[in-house]
Parts: sequence; C-alpha cells; structure tokens
Amino acid sequence: MSASLATVSYLGATILFILCLGGLSNQETARRGNLYGIIGMTIAVLATVFGPRVVAGGLPWIIGAMVVGGAVGLYAARVVKMTQMPELVALMHSMVGLAACLVGFASYIDTSIAYTGAEKAIHEIEIYVGILIGAVTFSGSVIAFGKLSGKIGGKPVLLPGRHFLNLAGLLIVIYFGREFLHAGTIAQGMTPLIVMTIISLLFGVHMVMAIGGADMPVVVSMLNSYSGWAAAATGFMLSNDLLIVTGALVGSSGAILSYIMCNAMNRNFLSVIAGGFGSDGGAPAPAASGSVQPAGEVVAVSATETADLLREAKNVIIVPGYGMAVAQAQHTVYEITEYLREKGVNVRFGIHPVAGRMPGHMNVLLAEAKVPYDIVFEMDELNEDFPETDVAMVIGANDIVNPAAQEDPASPIAGMPVLEVWKAKTSIVMKRSMASGYAGVDNPLFYKDNNRMLFGDAKKMLEEVFVALKAAE
Repeated sequence: MSASLATVSYLGATILFILCLGGLSNQETARRGNLYGIIGMTIAVLATVFGPRVVAGGLPWIIGAMVVGGAVGLYAARVVKMTQMPELVALMHSMVGLAACLVGFASYIDTSIAYTGAEKAIHEIEIYVGILIGAVTFSGSVIAFGKLSGKIGGKPVLLPGRHFLNLAGLLIVIYFGREFLHAGTIAQGMTPLIVMTIISLLFGVHMVMAIGGADMPVVVSMLNSYSGWAAAATGFMLSNDLLIVTGALVGSSGAILSYIMCNAMNRNFLSVIAGGFGSDGGAPAPAASGSVQPAGEVVAVSATETADLLREAKNVIIVPGYGMAVAQAQHTVYEITEYLREKGVNVRFGIHPVAGRMPGHMNVLLAEAKVPYDIVFEMDELNEDFPETDVAMVIGANDIVNPAAQEDPASPIAGMPVLEVWKAKTSIVMKRSMASGYAGVDNPLFYKDNNRMLFGDAKKMLEEVFVALKAAE
C-alpha cells in the first residue's frame, strides 16, 4: 500500500471514529456507532499492516500477534458476563497503558540514534511523557480492576501526607526528566527512564487506592481518558497521525464524561483525584456532627404485597442500581415491565449518571434485557414526575436515592443530585440488608412513612413478584 493510500485510509478511519462517538451518545444509535467504530478500526489496522512502514519480514510476527490478541478478545467477549463489564473495561485500559510503556521503551532504544538536535529533544520528551502517562494508566487501571472485582476493598487507603508524597513524586519525575534529556547515550538515559516509570507506577496505585468505592464510576471514565492520552502519546512516538487523533478523541471525550459525572455527584474533579470519599458499605457510617439522624421504623413487605401495589398502580418508575447487576435481575425486571405495560401501566426507568460501577452500566444491562429505549430516562427527565407516580421501585440502589443529599447539609453526599423516589405515593426499596451503600452513608429513605422494604436477593424476590402478579389473573 502506498503512503498516499495509507493516509487516505487513516482519514477515513478518523471520520468513522468521530461518527462512532456521535452514535454512542444515544441509545438508539449506539449499535450503528459501534459498527462505525469496528469498520474504522479494521481500515486502520489494514492500512497500518500493509502500509509502507511495515517491512515484509515483520508481517508474520504482526499477523501472529493479531491472531493471539483476537483470540483472547473473542474468548473474553464470550465468557465475560455483563455484570463484569466494569472490571473488563478497567483491564482493557490497563492494556493500553502497558502498550504505551512498551512502545516508549522500544522507541527509545530503536529510534533515538536517528534524531539529533531539537528533533532529538522533542522525540525524547514524547517518549518520557508517553511512558509516564502509560505507567499511571496501567497501574491505576489494575487497582481499579481489583476494586471493581472485589479483590481489593472499596475503602480508600489514605496515607499520611499523601499530597506531599504526590508532590515529591512529581518533583522527582521532573528532575529525572531533565537527566533523561541530557543523557549522552541510550544506556545513560535508561536509568532516569526506569526511575520515572517506577514512580509513575506507584503514583497510579496510590491515586486509585485513595479513591473510595462511591467514586469508582468517575475513576473508570478518568482512566478511559488517561488511556486515550496514552494512545495519543504513542502516536507521537511512532509519528502515527491516526493514533494521535484517535487518542485525542478518546482522551478528550473521557475527560468530558468525567466532568459530567462529577457534576452529577456534586463533586469537584480534583477532590475525586485527591480521594477520601466512599467506603466498603458493610455497615452504616458514623453520622457527621450535626447531621440529621434517620427517624421512624422500617416497614417490610412481601413479594405478594409488592405485586398488589404494582397491580393497582397506573404510573411506575423503576430505579436500577448495582444490586440489580450483582443479582443479574435485569431479565426478570424486563418480564415484569412487559407484563405491567400489557395491563396498561405506564412503566419507566430512571437512570442516575453514576448508577453502577461504570458510566452507562445500567443502560447496558437494560439493553441486554431488551428493555425498550423509549422508556429509559435520565434523572433530570424524571425527577419532576415522582409526585404523580404511584410506585417508585428501587432495585439495589442506595446513594443515588438518598434524601440526605437534599435534607442534610452535614451529610457527606450533601448537594449530590439524586432521584427523588420518596416523593412518589409509595416507594419500594429492594435490598439484601440494611447496610449502607458504597458511600457509607445511612439512608433516611428507608424510614419514611411511604417507603416499604423488600429484603432478599433481587432476582429471587422479583421472580416471586412476577409469579404473584400472574397468579392474580
């Protein structure tokens, strides 16, 4: 393939990637957006493999690597459950970071002698920054994978003087960057490069370990942004325009998504990076001084009573949360939804931007269960409708429906936008126990007069509700 044809192919792939991002912004066009992305990546890979920069002798190695990587990807696609998507996404981000590091070292060893003067300095800065971003992305994503999969606790690990540790690490990285640029030979430059890589890896671990479970959706989108910038840095190292553009698209879109999600949690992005919010959620967290204590009694209901409330309702809003994902109850939710809609009940779904453990987690699960897109709404679209709602059913969610965000100025989640389910005539919360959510904050919703608690595994209890609905026919 000639250089001109490869350039045109890259341009076409870039356009398809932009169309892909545009398609993914809406549920109805997401499949088309994915198709654009697949076609664009196929064109990009073919243009690279058969382009002028790949010598014939390297083709067998490249094709062999593609076969192995493709086989791993296909295997993962077949065996990974939808509930495991957050940790899979984190793992994929780590692979991008690792690739940026490896390409950086290979580029330094293989191509540095080809540059002199200002070009050499620019190339080495590209390598240094690329490895730095890649190392942070790799180690941070590995820790995120551990937290999302439950192998590492969700409670933030806050080291004494952690901000000073981060500042010291930054100064050391800058110092060794200077040493790297002034290294006379490749061997001399390897020492500062390796030191910087180790510090960057430690920084990635420290950064994500200090972030609590409640902020994990923001962490996933943040690492997505990092992986994009790592890819862009790799593009600069390899002088590959497509990698630069694609990485910048992913990096910027990930940063915008992180900003949107921080707004949805009433959080400052820097405060998320600084960490210190969120806990394991095993028990109610101690209340802050002066905070409002939950008052009243918890009223438990059975599956049969829940079915009766749903049967008599005209308007129902379902709020899914991480508990639905863990129980894999989305298909039963769909069956109940279809049954109620056939009976003339107006059923809709309310999605909070940070529900679940990654951006769009609940949307993905509902789409898998074939819940119609037109009855799935964002939080802002539904909050005004709760006063006219007969039943608001919360399935495994906690912090995103906590009225303390509005009623308790001393609460750790004060000011966080939430779904106002307590304004419905009756709210039903499905939980295994009274344990607090990932933010470690007790929920006054449970004690409100119009709230009912349906305890047990979400899938099992919903199946019982569905049986009770059909039994009354």
